[in-house]
Amino acid sequence: MKKNIVITTIYHPTEAVRSFSQLEEYNLIVVGDKKTPAIWNCKNTTYVSIEDQLKLDFEIVKVIPFNHYSRKMIGYLLALQNDADYIIDTDDDNIPKEDWYFPEVKGEFDCIDMPCSFVNIYQLFTKQHIWPRGLPLNLINKKLDIKKISCTDYLNVGVWQGLADGSPDVDAIYRLTSDAPCNFTDRSPVVLSKGTVCPFNTQNTLLIKQLFPLLYLPTHVTFRFTDILRGLIAQPIMWLYNYHLGFTSATVIQKRNQHDYMKDFISEIPMYEHCGKIVDIVSKNISVNNSIIDNLYLAYRALQKKSIVCENELITLNAWINDVKNISDC
Repeated sequence: MKKNIVITTIYHPTEAVRSFSQLEEYNLIVVGDKKTPAIWNCKNTTYVSIEDQLKLDFEIVKVIPFNHYSRKMIGYLLALQNDADYIIDTDDDNIPKEDWYFPEVKGEFDCIDMPCSFVNIYQLFTKQHIWPRGLPLNLINKKLDIKKISCTDYLNVGVWQGLADGSPDVDAIYRLTSDAPCNFTDRSPVVLSKGTVCPFNTQNTLLIKQLFPLLYLPTHVTFRFTDILRGLIAQPIMWLYNYHLGFTSATVIQKRNQHDYMKDFISEIPMYEHCGKIVDIVSKNISVNNSIIDNLYLAYRALQKKSIVCENELITLNAWINDVKNISDC
């Protein structure tokens, strides 16, 4: 199986990047930006500088801004060109543990079956009061009923989200009010049933080939909202085709790059405002009779009508869709 890891960075090769580059079974793609050092070298790595990006025949290159996290999509498209079976999405501050891995994408797993509900998946991996970025704020004190977990039959997992020890992915409210580090307890993987929702991010995440179109990173929303919005749009589309979202114990240690928590908070305000209604809006505007790509477009068009994304988002999305189609036709 061809497995590609995609990272974007503005730093010299970090400990995380060097660690991922040493994994022989994986092809590492690192996407640079204007802030990335001019001289950047790391063994066993495909580095894509701004100069390299501008030479690519991708429509997305013409419409995504510089110094923006969405340039990571160029790495996704290169992975598609590599005929990848899996794309692993991660960041340059997530250091893989020695046993870093993702479970099989088909099998019997512990399952949470809470239709039409958000769940705080962190509660299954720690007793610490902590929640993932993107969980609706009215749910951060809600306790998950462990009895809702039951062994289930064979499931297709389309996305695996591995947790991160140390400085896991949380929102600015957690950072500003606690900021306590967290080391999660090891346990068996957990998969969400259809209708059960949890935010997932781009930090330690595997997607299967069939779902690659859902890698699109919204470009005209705030930085702290982009990957959360992507994940909330993806889940109802996945359910149509019998794919599920799963979570594993922490397989990376995040040594977080420096952040201004107040700036993060301001960037997260649209996320706090909209995250609780996105899944419902998307679900009402997609159909199993459509392709994944067509449903992706219908989802964004519906969100644009609700003023959650702007009209320019559809321009960038169309460029992404055309690139994915062109690569798939090659």
